[in-house]
Amino acid sequence: MPTTPPTSIPSFLYGTAWKEDRTAALTELAIQTGFRGIDTANQRKHYFEAAVGEGLAAAYRAGIVTRADLFLQTKFTSQPGQDERLPYDPAASLSKQVAQSMASSLEHLGTDYVDSYVMHGPFTRYDWTDDDAEVWEAMIRERNAGRTRLLGVSNVSLEQLERMEEAHAEGPAFVQNRCYARLGWDRDVRAFCRDREIIYQGFSLLTANQDVVRHPAVARIAMRADATINQVVFAFARTVGMLPLTGTSNADHMQEDLASLDITLSQDTLRDIESLAG
Repeated sequence: MPTTPPTSIPSFLYGTAWKEDRTAALTELAIQTGFRGIDTANQRKHYFEAAVGEGLAAAYRAGIVTRADLFLQTKFTSQPGQDERLPYDPAASLSKQVAQSMASSLEHLGTDYVDSYVMHGPFTRYDWTDDDAEVWEAMIRERNAGRTRLLGVSNVSLEQLERMEEAHAEGPAFVQNRCYARLGWDRDVRAFCRDREIIYQGFSLLTANQDVVRHPAVARIAMRADATINQVVFAFARTVGMLPLTGTSNADHMQEDLASLDITLSQDTLRDIESLAG
């Protein structure tokens, strides 16, 4: 059974990957614009988690929010997904690496807990291994110690989720995947999540689906809704049950993405967008 999520989960997450020297400023800007969910990872290869913490601190100092106003999500990334800048001792056991990565994340983010701690991905593409099981059980211990409220897993297949369910008494509260329209917007994984009341987080909704973004049918839907194409994609994702992520670096697009929460799409429109998928 998944951990039961509280009611304080935001409707949109701001993703901080690939921001590098702009990470702190963009994190602060996202919060100032209205985002209350921040997604990061203790993986220096693609994220600058310490700079996310700097952006949070700036937002606190400016009086925009307090820690309690925010949903902070970070990830444990195993060695295959890291470069040489590791947040843990590579010679330590996987359980200790999870604990060391969490301690480093809390220091980076200037907090004594995160709201969600996510396994950045299993060790292989198709299996759920003993190493994955050790990491997951170590993450549960971090949750039990109060250092995270919820747990999740990312970059995971349906088969891996089924194996995970068989191997553990407790499953994830979140599944976060890159969401491809050509794969039915990850239809099978979303169905697995829906049946178990797991919240599905979709990322790369725009960049992974340029054929949809450029499709004339989506342009017509956007025109009828008096919305941008990006807003239509995010509204579609939310309406079919996803918690969407955006990683835009553009202030206007941040505002537009949040405004997509006010867009309502009809069932016919949802079917039209689904029909563009595989």
